[in-house]
Amino acid sequence: MTEPLPTRSQLLQACRGRPPVDHFLAPHARELTVLHHRRLGEERDAVPTLDERRAQLVRGIDRWARANLPVAHGGAYLHTEGLGAIIDRLAQLTAHAHSALAESSDWDLWFAWERLAELAVAYEDLATELVAGRRRLPDIT
Repeated sequence: MTEPLPTRSQLLQACRGRPPVDHFLAPHARELTVLHHRRLGEERDAVPTLDERRAQLVRGIDRWARANLPVAHGGAYLHTEGLGAIIDRLAQLTAHAHSALAESSDWDLWFAWERLAELAVAYEDLATELVAGRRRLPDIT
């Protein structure tokens, strides 16, 4: 049986596009990262179209989570945002961290990678709690 959610390493690999990760969420994470890269470099006219596609992907992730994750226990704590929003932020931070490699500021580079690492750890903690039924996601689908 495959894990219900990818590990943080698998999700970050999916965001980077290598090596391929065999999970439903992997291509969604990759496409979100590509869209964020494009947002960083595109003209303002393209942003609404990119954001519309991001919203579609986020909704798809949330629907998948609702259908595929275990039902939480009665006393499970409610998380503040859906899984799609979390993966979208991981994709955004991945795009920013990779863009920071081209920047001249060491501080910006360190800060971008630190934020990405912290969110990746938080994602994995949440994934563990979701699978165990100790936390539930908001019903935003």
